[in-house]
Amino acid sequence: MSRIASLPLFHQIAGKQVLVLGEGPAAEPKRRLVERAGGVIVEDFARAVDEGVRLAFIAFEDAQACEVAAINARCAGMLVNVVDRPELCDFTTPSILDRDPLLVAIGTGGASAGLAKHVRLRLERVLPDTLGALARALEAARPLLRQRYPEGAARRRAVDEALREGGPLDPLDPQSFQRVAAWAESGISTLSAQTELILVTSPDPEDLTLRQARLLGEADVLLVYGDVPPAILARARADAARRVFHVEQGAQAGGKQGSGGGLEGGETGSEPGKAGSGTGLQTGAAEATQTGGTRPGLTVVLHWQPD
Repeated sequence: MSRIASLPLFHQIAGKQVLVLGEGPAAEPKRRLVERAGGVIVEDFARAVDEGVRLAFIAFEDAQACEVAAINARCAGMLVNVVDRPELCDFTTPSILDRDPLLVAIGTGGASAGLAKHVRLRLERVLPDTLGALARALEAARPLLRQRYPEGAARRRAVDEALREGGPLDPLDPQSFQRVAAWAESGISTLSAQTELILVTSPDPEDLTLRQARLLGEADVLLVYGDVPPAILARARADAARRVFHVEQGAQAGGKQGSGGGLEGGETGSEPGKAGSGTGLQTGAAEATQTGGTRPGLTVVLHWQPD
């Protein structure tokens, strides 16, 4: 599996205490960030320890003072951020694009705050100001969506269909938020199970077509035939159920049946897949989906077939 340098998380600190140590131009941006997120700033270390504070920003001008404070805060059970010292950090703060309640966080793990900022500035020009209104409209439509689609997979497919490029709720269309209510009332179509085949011929995810990348991002189930490169698998939805089929070399070449591998993603059991031609793979996908009891949604078959 492809690795990422950091685990991105959105930490809710509204009404909670956060330790901020230091003065001057390095500390002030951290104070503003904490206040903007609704946090309560604590500037006394002993008080922070006594009251069980769990997050700390350290911004002393003296490098040694930063190191000592970081060690002490970590020993007290706090997660620590030391300004401009990524090697001392348990977490880093990204450059934030705010379309409340939608947030886009761009980080480099401390490698270059300037790069993260300029990527954000480019995105600012692309993403409409009405994205927040679209998010709130979709939240308001959630009860009706749950009524229409009790199963999560079908509900995700309906929303994916609407939000994709050119769809009725295309996120880059500034007027999309105005159409959510009408779409939820009358524009939701009945969705059935769908199976798509992707022949992977290159280990470079940049060689995927736009359609293939979209299918991977929307898949409810992945059926993986052969040693599909980790960089390709990383483009799929993280919560998609995965069935891995270990296909023998001869099966890939001659269409013989491969041996069934284990299931990932929290499911149990597995069925052998048919390898070889695209038709055989799609048939095997349908059989495996039916056997596994997968609910209506998008199943993507990934077949490793390098050039």
